[in-house]
Amino acid sequence: MTKEAELDFEGAMDRLEEIVRELEHGDVPLEKAIDLFQQGMKLSQLCGSKLEQVERKIEMITLEDGELRKKPFGARLEGDADDSI
Repeated sequence: MTKEAELDFEGAMDRLEEIVRELEHGDVPLEKAIDLFQQGMKLSQLCGSKLEQVERKIEMITLEDGELRKKPFGARLEGDADDSI
């Protein structure tokens, strides 16, 4: 198992913030900067994946026609404005 796969969301975000601070400092040698960038991309993908998993697990409870109903997170609600042009 890789280091990234062992991290929870908060651990991955903490490490990602450390990498950003290191890269923003500006005195990182090129080879190390490339390695940090690659680590950061993997951590970013890991965080995105974990957020998607959580989003799928979350259900919204909505009131429709006087009844409470469960809907997946992100589903459009009746009466929401249409974003299409």
